[in-house]
Parts: sequence; C-alpha cells; structure tokens
Amino acid sequence: MSVRRDNRTSGFPADFAWGAASSAFQIEGGASPDLRGRSIWDEFCREAGTVHAGETADIACDHFHRIAEDVQLMRRMGLRAYRFSIAWPRVLPDGCGAASDVGLSFYDRLVDELLAAGIEPWATLYHWDLPSALQARGGWQDREIADWFAEYARCAAARLADRVRCWITLNEPQIFIGLGLGQGIHAPGLKLSIRGQLACVHHALLAHGRAVQQIRAAATRPVQIGWAPAVRVNYPATDAPADIAAARDATLAVLKPDLWNTSWFAEPIHCGCYPADGLRHFGADAPVACSSDFEIIRQPIDFLGVNIYSGTPTAAGPDGRVIELKHGAGCPRSALNWPVAPASLRWGPRFLWEKYRAPIVVTENGMSNLDWIDLDGRVRDPQRIDYTRRYLLELEQAIA
Repeated sequence: MSVRRDNRTSGFPADFAWGAASSAFQIEGGASPDLRGRSIWDEFCREAGTVHAGETADIACDHFHRIAEDVQLMRRMGLRAYRFSIAWPRVLPDGCGAASDVGLSFYDRLVDELLAAGIEPWATLYHWDLPSALQARGGWQDREIADWFAEYARCAAARLADRVRCWITLNEPQIFIGLGLGQGIHAPGLKLSIRGQLACVHHALLAHGRAVQQIRAAATRPVQIGWAPAVRVNYPATDAPADIAAARDATLAVLKPDLWNTSWFAEPIHCGCYPADGLRHFGADAPVACSSDFEIIRQPIDFLGVNIYSGTPTAAGPDGRVIELKHGAGCPRSALNWPVAPASLRWGPRFLWEKYRAPIVVTENGMSNLDWIDLDGRVRDPQRIDYTRRYLLELEQAIA
C-alpha cells in the first residue's frame, strides 16, 4: 500500500507498518460462561437506556469462531500488522487467580494464524473490558488494581511473548476513565468527582508501569512496548510560525481541569512527573504521589501510540493567547459528528515526537460512516476512501 501525490514517489518508508486495529469486546463474541468471564461492558449493555436498541456484544462479529477466515480477509487486504486487544476476562475470568486455558488458546490460535499470513501481531492488554469481578472490588478506584493488572500482563506475556513482539498496555485512559468513571456514559457508568477520576488515573498509570515490567520479565525475546492515548490535537490554522507555536502549546497543554488532554497521562510515563499546568488546574484534587510511584510509572518504553481522528484549528491571538477556531461551514463530518480534519494527523504526531522523542505509532485513525450495500452487492465507500487518502497525505508530511 502506498500514497502518491501527482507522480511523486510515496514518502512512506519501506518498513512502514500498514495495518488495522480492533478491540476484543467489539468483535469477538464468544461470550458464554465456558468461554470467558463477564466484563463491565457486559453489565453496562444490559442496563436500560445505555446502549442503542439494547444491543450486546454476545455475538458481535463472531471473531471467536471465525479466526481463520478473518485473518485471510486481512491477508487479502494487504495488512502487514494487526492490532487486537486481549480480553482480560477471557484470560482471567475472575480478573486474577486461575487462568483459562480456553481463553489463552484462542489467542494462541489468533497469533499463529497472523504469523502464518505474514501479519505482525500487536497486542493491547486493556481496551476497556474490565472483569466484572474486579469492578465489584473497586476496579480502577482501588490502588490494588495495579497488582491485578500486573498479574494479568504476566499471564498474557508468558503465553504469547515468544511470538508477539509489539505490546500496548492501556488504550485511551482518558476515555475509559473520563467517560466511564466521570461522565458515566461508558461502562461502568459511574460519575466520580474530578478528584476521584484523578485517583483512577494514577492507579492506571501505576498499572501501566507494572505491566511493562511484567512483559519484559516474561518475554523470551526482545519486545517493543508502548501505550495508546486518545490525542487531543490542535493544528495550526496557517503555516505561520506563531500559529504553529500556538497549536503546539495547546496540544501539549492541560487547558482546563478535565481529562481531555494528553499531557496529564504522558508526562508521568515519559518524564516521571505530573505537568505543572495540570497541577495548577487540578489544585487540591490532584493525587499526592511519592517518588517511588513515578519510578514504577516511568518504565522505559519503545513507542508512543496515538489515536487521532480529528482536531481543532488554532491560531495565535494578538496578545499571544491561544485561539481555538471553529470549523468552517460545510466541514465534512463522520457519522459520529466528528469534524474531518486531516491536518490533525500531520501536526499531532509531529508535536508529540518533538516533545517526547519517542517513536510514534498511529494506533487508531479512521471514520464511522453510514455505509450500505449497493444493489450489485458492493460497498462503494467513497467518503472513507477520500478520508483515508487525505489523512495519509498529511501523515506523509509529518514523516517528511
């Protein structure tokens, strides 16, 4: 796969990892008690009014029973990498304790099928499906979850790290805490104070650090480990140096006392401290952390994953203030009403690389669209094709 502008050769390096991503709960199915334990999303789907039409993921794409044919679809698409998540309750039905050989064997088969098809497996440990048994014990509100997560990471890595080289610890902690434990619109549907949310963030960061330690200890060959935040991108309205500086400052800042930022999570992982602007915003609500906590959190990692879908055009005001601009009339939008903003995939990775100097992996990008099958049985998909081309052209500029 390559991208070309006019007749120029693609600017993507030869070893660029072209791939796709999924999450376990959204695709696997295989939810009967003999196949996996229950997760907070199983419970949330059964609460009235939480999920569209009362739908569940008991079957989903039935990936649990369709591994071979799904991997062949990936092969025919030309994928060279596949990012999947491991379902914690499939590996440890009660969250800790006895592991399920049925669950681990499923991931064995998936990894073996991928490798046989020439596709590099990228495993994500946590994509939001916390075992219900651990939520009953406090979930992310309990500091002990760092130990529970470490046990799970050790179990998964001991089984798979002989073949899986690339690992991601946490996917979008801003979302599973901010929306699941703050706004209450994701599982488990809690509405904690900002102080409570920040405590959960700290426990998640400790869990990340403990997981990195366990993966490296269990691996029998060199591994690559990172994490994948939801990145809020401010991109410059023009190429003027002042607008670029304003967009960079905003992308890397904690702008207000909420979790919709990258810095509050990235600074402890990459630098070993909470950012000063976040501490000012959160004040007494910020967790009190000792130096030994940051020693655990700041484990050496190999890459920074970025989940980027959209962004906000940003300019420098006459007084030096950051000004976030509105998207213009007629700006294309996805089915989720997210503005299509290709420049976010140029400037977001660039700003984060300049700040943290960690190799960047685009772990998620794409669009939700109102697709349907034409009368001839085909899906023409023009919007997604155009979306993907525009974003990749911008990523090409970031690489340059």
